[in-house]
Amino acid sequence: MAGLPVPVRGIAVRYWFVGACGPFALFDADFEPPGREGGSEFLNLVPDRLLPAEYADALWEGIQEGLGGTSAAVLLTRGRYHEVDSSEWGFRQAGEMAGRAALVRAGLLPAREGPPARFVRDP
Repeated sequence: MAGLPVPVRGIAVRYWFVGACGPFALFDADFEPPGREGGSEFLNLVPDRLLPAEYADALWEGIQEGLGGTSAAVLLTRGRYHEVDSSEWGFRQAGEMAGRAALVRAGLLPAREGPPARFVRDP
């Protein structure tokens, strides 16, 4: 498994549909090359009241999917959910976008294969 070669800070995902019901996932994450062991790690600094554990777990699953086998250390620095519109599926989708955005910013994936720009902000 290859590791992320460079740090990618400030991946900001805002996944929601304005004016309609639908998925809602909001978070910021920093991606770093993997540690000595070479495996992926996830550290969540967001309190449960702002992002319940089931959404953080789904987010991590999505990030791993988006990284596509590339290992990285991921630090979740901000997160929010909506009581009605958030779901594990939505956070999984948003996490996948974040993983792909990290690969694009690290130069491992062409920009055309990255996530939609309307959901992922530049730092």
